[in-house]
Amino acid sequence: MLNVHFAGMLANSPKGSCHFLDLSGLRAPGVTFWSAWDGADLLGCGALKQLDDGHGEIKSMRTSEQHLRRGTGAALVSHILGVARARGYKRLSLETGSGPAFEAAHALYRQFGFTETGPFGNYQEDPFSRFMSRVL
Repeated sequence: MLNVHFAGMLANSPKGSCHFLDLSGLRAPGVTFWSAWDGADLLGCGALKQLDDGHGEIKSMRTSEQHLRRGTGAALVSHILGVARARGYKRLSLETGSGPAFEAAHALYRQFGFTETGPFGNYQEDPFSRFMSRVL
């Protein structure tokens, strides 16, 4: 699934505008990674990266093609929001692509109260990136 995620990002944004975490990034301190399963079927994945004591970032969100629009993404975002609140974060942010391939993701995040914002952390303004955030 991660290889599909990486390929999807690179197919829809220039390499320098792709900010996904590779395997070493997902194993880094301050990053927690989850996968969602139905028996032996991998439904999706997502991660939470701690930016500072009060700010987290959603990373590596992906739903398998076979399970799109069945609630997997919403379940993962809901879980990540709960963990972020339990950790005492005051804000949760994310960076995603800006093109048509990312519209479903934008809609999902808006459902959970995320609104567009400017770059955060080490990100810089990029026409291929959309930054979203919400107060917890």
